[in-house]
Amino acid sequence: MARYDLSETEWRLVEPLLPNKPRSVARGDDRRVINGIFYVLGTGSPWRGLPGR
Repeated sequence: MARYDLSETEWRLVEPLLPNKPRSVARGDDRRVINGIFYVLGTGSPWRGLPGR
């Protein structure tokens, strides 16, 4: 687990709050997106500066 990744306990709290309605566009992995958002917020890095993982 990386520095800004959600723990299992945190993820269990957040996951039910996310929309789960099917759409015409496939969604990415919600947990990966949330972890990326926290990484950007925590480091002040621009979104394009995210590491590939």
